[in-house]
Amino acid sequence: MAITAAMVKELRESTGAGMMDAKKALVENNGDMEASVDWLRTKGLAKAAKKSGRTAAEGLVAVAVSGNKGVAVEVNSETDFVGKNADFQKMVAGIAAVALGVNTTEELKAADMNGKSVEQTVTDAVAVIGENMGVRRMEALTGDNVVSYVHNAAATDMGNIGVLVAMSGDNAAFGRQVAMHIAATNPAALDEASLDSAVVEKEKQVQMDIARESGKPEQVIEKMIVGRMKKYMAEVTLLNQQFVVNPDVTVAEAAKEAGVEITGYVRLEKGEGIEVIAEDFAAEVAKLNG
Repeated sequence: MAITAAMVKELRESTGAGMMDAKKALVENNGDMEASVDWLRTKGLAKAAKKSGRTAAEGLVAVAVSGNKGVAVEVNSETDFVGKNADFQKMVAGIAAVALGVNTTEELKAADMNGKSVEQTVTDAVAVIGENMGVRRMEALTGDNVVSYVHNAAATDMGNIGVLVAMSGDNAAFGRQVAMHIAATNPAALDEASLDSAVVEKEKQVQMDIARESGKPEQVIEKMIVGRMKKYMAEVTLLNQQFVVNPDVTVAEAAKEAGVEITGYVRLEKGEGIEVIAEDFAAEVAKLNG
């Protein structure tokens, strides 16, 4: 497989590795980006296994809570200007309210909103606002108490990141602190039991390969892995992370002190996982005039 400059650039940006190391990793792994990241980590050449951050899709994430249920909904648009449009914001708020009565994205699109389906409502708005838009996804969360938080709010209950936290016990102020923590740290799961076993096994294998590069005996490596996996869990699972409000305790310890138990969470970030192809200004003008 031909290794392009764009592939090398993407791998460098996602790992912090040098240009030649990134190119070698791609060559060794026949252009497989994920395998190349693991290869660089094994060789100690990657700063972190972070993914490409090209998530420039626009729009808003809205949250709504009623009783013991909360929802977070992402509605996308082409530019950030639409996210500031009062009519768009009103529509998104209405969609979030409708989402409280459904459980999936497909149900939401088909649900009634002022006599029309949500999907048709969005389609009609495209003609008025002049940009392509769509309901991308929704997540619902239930619990004894559900608290919501929006980061970089554009209007009430909508912004760039929407977070819901479910907990037993009544401490809304603490729940909001946890929601802010989740917005900042983006944990992979609530706890170790909630993590995908395949993800855990892959991380363990990567750590084993890194340790073997040191040339240490297998019995020593096994002890090393125990410590490394414990550290990994402390980094990616919410309850084991150091609480941003008080780094001397974990989130689980802080929750115990606050008299609550965190039972679940949802975090939606605008444009997360959508890759947008950047074009220079001249190319954009040429396309418009084409």
